[in-house]
Amino acid sequence: MHYYQFNIGDYHSHTLHLSEIEDLTYRRLLDWYYLHESPIPNDLNEVARQIRMRSHSDCITTVLLEYFERTPDGWVHHRADKEIEKVGEKSTKASKSAKARWDKVKDANALPTQSERNATQDTEHTTHNTKEKKTLGKRLASDFSFPKDWEDFCQTERPELSPVKTFDQFKDYWIAQAGQKGVKLDWFATWRNWVRSTNAPKINPADRVRLTVAPSNEPDPTLLKIKEDDLKASRPSLETLAKMAEIRRKA
Repeated sequence: MHYYQFNIGDYHSHTLHLSEIEDLTYRRLLDWYYLHESPIPNDLNEVARQIRMRSHSDCITTVLLEYFERTPDGWVHHRADKEIEKVGEKSTKASKSAKARWDKVKDANALPTQSERNATQDTEHTTHNTKEKKTLGKRLASDFSFPKDWEDFCQTERPELSPVKTFDQFKDYWIAQAGQKGVKLDWFATWRNWVRSTNAPKINPADRVRLTVAPSNEPDPTLLKIKEDDLKASRPSLETLAKMAEIRRKA
């Protein structure tokens, strides 16, 4: 589609925190999305080339992660999808109206007006694209069990994570999501992104074992030295002991 409505207030409230270059990146990504009516490619280099921002791949990544959702077919924008679908519905109604007027024309040789031809062409184009890209997503079932291939992926990709704990957090989060946000086309792809972006658990210093003395089967050299000095020391004579006792009595 070559035209879409732009709500300045809504956009402004959701993008106040963006830098100037991030704001420009978001606008260009939206323009590309509406123009092609298809997901943005997963290849970031190709995305940067198409929106003419080759030197700002970091900004593209930041904006995609915040406002878009990655799927096997590319990055999608749910709000834009709704707007595209609305335009398709309006074009379909306009086409039907134009066709009804045309059918009433008695002259079989009469030609449709230019506006009627444009309405019909736009409807066919939009309807075709909408049907191609519209697939039914689904919510995560509350009784969904942890698949083996999901666990294998977590252990391979992020061995420092606990697969079961990570899955429990994933499941609780998405089941609690209301509306369209909780509907996904590919839950396995959503899981893979979740695993990749999960922060590593913090290590409790109390759980670390620190050894002050390295384990060894050899006797402690310090202890041996004390024993040797003790053997070398001579005991005082009886005369010396008697003198010491006499001094203590006088004291």
